[in-house]
Amino acid sequence: MPEVRVRFAPSPTGYLHVGGARTALFNYLFAKKNKGKFILRVEDTDLERSTEESLRMQVEDLKWLGLFWHEGVDSETLESFGEYGPYRQSERLDIYKEHALRLISSGQAYYCFLTDDDIEEQRKTMEKGQHITSPFREMDPKEALKRVDNGDAAVIRFKTSKQVKTYAMTDLVRGHVSFQSDLVGDFVILRSNGMPVYNFCCAIDDALMKITHVLRAEEHLNNSLRQLMVYEAFDYTPPQFGHMSLILGSDKQKLSKRHGATSCHEYKVNGYLPEALVNFIALLGWSGSADQEIFEVEEIAENFHVEKLTPSAAVFDETKLKWMNSVYIKKADTEVFWKGVLPHIKEAGIVIPEDDHWRFMVQKVFKPRMETFKDAVELMRPLSDVEFIYDEKALEALGWDSSKTVIDKWAELVSSHADGYISEEQFDELQNEVKTQCGVKGKNLFMPLRVAIIGQAHGADLKLIVPLMSKELLLKRAGWALGKA
Repeated sequence: MPEVRVRFAPSPTGYLHVGGARTALFNYLFAKKNKGKFILRVEDTDLERSTEESLRMQVEDLKWLGLFWHEGVDSETLESFGEYGPYRQSERLDIYKEHALRLISSGQAYYCFLTDDDIEEQRKTMEKGQHITSPFREMDPKEALKRVDNGDAAVIRFKTSKQVKTYAMTDLVRGHVSFQSDLVGDFVILRSNGMPVYNFCCAIDDALMKITHVLRAEEHLNNSLRQLMVYEAFDYTPPQFGHMSLILGSDKQKLSKRHGATSCHEYKVNGYLPEALVNFIALLGWSGSADQEIFEVEEIAENFHVEKLTPSAAVFDETKLKWMNSVYIKKADTEVFWKGVLPHIKEAGIVIPEDDHWRFMVQKVFKPRMETFKDAVELMRPLSDVEFIYDEKALEALGWDSSKTVIDKWAELVSSHADGYISEEQFDELQNEVKTQCGVKGKNLFMPLRVAIIGQAHGADLKLIVPLMSKELLLKRAGWALGKA
């Protein structure tokens, strides 16, 4: 059997969309499962929209997800990955031109001098299902070449058969699929500016790069007919195609910006772990196990079979993604946890101690309450040595008759406590002392204390929070609360 070779071929026109990430992931997994090669090819022939910055962002997104390739992108402006490259279509224009000229020589393509205005006039009179017809289809190629040499603008069109023909393939996801050749007319393969059209250069690249399997989104299914025609024209063997399901939002409409974050970069900056996003995306159109949802990437690769890919649309459930991310946060070690948390709390201006033991204790308290690393901002704000805003219910509690007495006694007891941090056991003792000396209990005790400590009516258990706050900070907070009581 030939070596399995798959590719991910993005257009560098923005961040990596989650749909593109799924395509990259499934091809990566397929190659890994079959001990094959995963290739990155940049389809950047849209010169107006393609940018080096977009390419860099997509490369960084792939690296963040852990989807490294064996062959592909390599240039002076991007880090080199191995000895292969560059696989950029904009640097392969001579290859596409040579192939187009071969088709002209064999009578399978022709120069077409129709202007945009000519085409528009045709479209005005065309009925549904009709195709553009070119009067230059049967023009002598030598005469056509003279016009081109004289500066006349011309595209190169592929000659579709006048006899209706069936093109069929066995789709890895959808089974038998067939197309009638009259679904398309003579289509452009090379624009007048020398730039190839997607279906032409895509088919040529897949053939020359010996791509054996192509897993791609369902919307590419309609491209298959033109590509099969190109493979046939050159007597190239087409790869095995697999067209994956659509990804829908919670409203069952195609996933888009209106559903929230749709790029991997957005999830990265919003505090998601790449392992969680990879795990979640893998389950969009692939069924691993009926009783398992959390998979390491090695485990996914081991169990990845195309037979488990489903053509049914997958729903992108943000709630499930958050839950999955929370599972991975709980599993994260100290280094990963703080690497994820620190950018968010620094951006929010939250000041925390550098003490390693303190940080270990903090993650122990807050990990179970976090869905994303961004959640650390509100969870850790009460620990910051800065004044904070009291919520509405907290201010209400400060107005109770006994609140000032409770907070006064709390401040007095904390002040007389030895310097350093108060342990969980010591907090219980201090709270009981306030209860005894002030003669209050229940919410009249707990609420004023909570407000004096974190400024909020609700939150984590105080006996977990207080050991993370210095004596000085506790007294400062009590003083602020007394000023409002």
